[in-house]
Amino acid sequence: MSEAVPTTASVVVMGGGVIGLSTAYHLAKAGVRDVVVVETNQLGSGSTCKAAGGVRAMFSDEINVIMGKHSLDVFERFGELFDQEIDLHQVGYLFLLDNDEDVADFERTVQLQQSLGIEAHMIDPTEAKRRSPLIDITGIKAAAFSPRDGHCTPESVVLGYARAARKAGVRIITGCEVTGAEVSGGRIRVVETSRGRIEADTVVCATGAWSGKVAGLFGVDLPVTPMRRQILVTEPMTGLPSDTPFTIDFATSLYFHNEGPGLLLGMSDKNETEGFKLNRGEEWLPGLFDAIERRAPSLAEVGMASGWAGLYEMTPDHNGLVGQADDLPGFYYCTGFSGHGFLLGPALGEVMRDLIRGDQPMVDISCFDVARFAHATRPEKNIV
Repeated sequence: MSEAVPTTASVVVMGGGVIGLSTAYHLAKAGVRDVVVVETNQLGSGSTCKAAGGVRAMFSDEINVIMGKHSLDVFERFGELFDQEIDLHQVGYLFLLDNDEDVADFERTVQLQQSLGIEAHMIDPTEAKRRSPLIDITGIKAAAFSPRDGHCTPESVVLGYARAARKAGVRIITGCEVTGAEVSGGRIRVVETSRGRIEADTVVCATGAWSGKVAGLFGVDLPVTPMRRQILVTEPMTGLPSDTPFTIDFATSLYFHNEGPGLLLGMSDKNETEGFKLNRGEEWLPGLFDAIERRAPSLAEVGMASGWAGLYEMTPDHNGLVGQADDLPGFYYCTGFSGHGFLLGPALGEVMRDLIRGDQPMVDISCFDVARFAHATRPEKNIV
């Protein structure tokens, strides 16, 4: 049973996914006392444990590349740092490109990644086929590959951060929904929950797809909308190379990687509408199987054993929101990463620690402030 809700806290972290837990851990590790995490359901039950588990630094935005690289450093040492194995498979990320515009974009972003110390490079279709034998390279003009990237188990990452956070003194309260807030004199006074009131003047909104709703309780506008994404896992397949990369057909967003004796695969549905839809549906399957027939036709004969639905937390430019509310000091937010929040979680926890403590974060996160939507944005193109 979850522990009792404290009546006071120095910081209330709202959201028990990887970003919230990483933030709480790093705050406590830095000496911040009385940090409390509140989670509506179970830890990781929002978007984190519904993720495909990809970890990478192959992004088009420089800040995302830097944070992705730093997070990879942490994932590689996770067992050592947190005494928790995460089943990390560094088999690489492989983006398949079938039009000249995408090839040119990736050539530019690969150069950016290389300048930041990422071992990414462009390869020809034949090399892509050698690395990912299931694909049909008809129409493929080039591919981008980074060998250090890969995938791991999100549930294990959550477990590692949660245990380390508790050990550092964080109180983690599950089954505890944020239901309201008391704000007076331009400051946060109380966080109201389904299990009691917590007096606190500092909060972190790390509630993923629910961030727009939660922020609204404090009078803060965060442009985050929930969008369903679905994943399938195939029946066991014989002859799968163990080093099959996380393969993405960029034009369709079809992706797959090894998952136990089978494959995990998914694809965004261009006809999906926003909303808190957590049920599995069949509307996306015709488009999925069309993409499979075109890019990995042998998978059309493989049975599907299981699957699930989860939520992306989408922003207008597909890039994250990180900062402090201009008109409500003490309200911090870290959300809206549009599908890449899990893999940036280790770095984001450190960024939020520094932001809250008034230290200089590892990257200039001013470009992630929600105020950017009143001016120019900096879209992240390399999302799936």
